[in-house]
Amino acid sequence: MKNTKKKKKMNPPLYLPHEVIIEILLRLPVKSLISFKCVCKSWFSLISDPHFANSHFQLASATQTQTRRIVYLVNHEPRSIDFEDSLDIVNNASVLRNLTFVRQEHFSDLVIKGSCRGFILLHCGSHIALWNPSTGFHKQIPLCSYSFGAHPDDLCGLGYDKLRDEYLVVLMCCYPRLGDVSSHLEFFSLTDNKWKEIEGTHFPYRNGSDKPIVGLFYNTAIHWSVVRHDLWMQVIVAFDLMERRLSNIPFPDDFDRMYVSHDCGLWVFGEFLSLWVIDYLKNNGTVEIWVMNEYTVQSSWTKTLVLPIHFIPSEFFFPLCSTKSGEIIGTDDACGLVRYDDKGMWLEYLFDSDERGGYEMAVYTESLLSLPEPGDGEQA
Repeated sequence: MKNTKKKKKMNPPLYLPHEVIIEILLRLPVKSLISFKCVCKSWFSLISDPHFANSHFQLASATQTQTRRIVYLVNHEPRSIDFEDSLDIVNNASVLRNLTFVRQEHFSDLVIKGSCRGFILLHCGSHIALWNPSTGFHKQIPLCSYSFGAHPDDLCGLGYDKLRDEYLVVLMCCYPRLGDVSSHLEFFSLTDNKWKEIEGTHFPYRNGSDKPIVGLFYNTAIHWSVVRHDLWMQVIVAFDLMERRLSNIPFPDDFDRMYVSHDCGLWVFGEFLSLWVIDYLKNNGTVEIWVMNEYTVQSSWTKTLVLPIHFIPSEFFFPLCSTKSGEIIGTDDACGLVRYDDKGMWLEYLFDSDERGGYEMAVYTESLLSLPEPGDGEQA
C-alpha cells in the first residue's frame, strides 16, 4: 500500500545578515546579553568585544533605556535590586556572586567610594578596586603615595573623561602637618595605569562629618559637599576631569547656615545636580530637596520638595536616585530603603531585619564595559 501522506516541505533556516544581528543585540538589556554569550562562539566573541560594549552603552544612554540598580553590600553577600520595581530587599534582590576577588574575611571591611558608567569603586584596607557588578569584571589599582581613604577628611571619587576616553580615580586630602595644613591631590589613570600628583594645589576643604564622603560624578566632574575651613562655610567642590582643575559651586543663597555638613549631601535628581539636607526641628524631621536647574549658577537653586521622615526609626534619610516616573528612592542609613512619590509623599519603607552589621549602598548602571589591561592582582 502506497503512503499517500505528502511530505511536508521543510522551510530553509532563517538567515539574518551579521549587521542585522548586531543591531538587534545592541538593543537588548545587559542581563539578556550575558545569557546569550552561551548561544554560540560568534555571539560570545561579539558580546565580549569592548567596541560592542561601548556601542551598547552609548545607544542605551542615548535612548534612555539603561537599567539602573542599587548595589547593596552587607556582611555576608552583595545584592542588587531594581529600584523601578519593589524595594523588597529580602525577596526581590538578586545575589551577586561575582565579587570573588575579595576574601570572605575582609568582606565586612568593604567601603564604596564612587560609581561611574557601571563601575563601583571599592576600598578595602590597603586595597582599591574597580568592579562591574553586571559582569564581574574587576581591576585592582596599585596603592598611591598617600594612604588612600585612611582619614574621614579624605575625598575620593571615580569619574570618566570622555575627551580622552579615560577613567580616573581621584584622591584629595587636607591634613595638619607641623602646625600648618598640607594639601594633597592626585589621580590614578586607568589608561596610563599610574598615579599622578597635581603639585602646588592648595585647597582649604575638609569633611565636616565623621563619615567618609562619596564623590558624585556628574557632568564632567566629581563633586563633594565640604566645609571651607578658612571661611567655615559649606560649599560644593568639583574636580573637572577634562580640565584637571578644582572649582567651587556655591550653596543656595537662602540656605539655612545653621545646618551642619553631615546632614547634607549631593545626588542627581532627574538630570540635575541636587542637594538634600535634614531639618530635625521642622515637623518632627524633614528632608529638603534642592535642585540646581542650571549647572554652576547659584541663582538657579530651587527648593522643590520637603520629605517627611518621622516614620523612619533611625530618623535619618538621604536620597540615592529617582525613578523614571519621578519617585525618590533612598536609604535610612540602617539597612532600609524608602520610596517617596514625585510630590514628596511617603510610599514604601522596607528593611532587612536579618542584618545587624554595617552595609554599603550605591547606584550603578548595568553595562558590559570593561577596562584596559585587567589586573590579576592578589585578592583583597
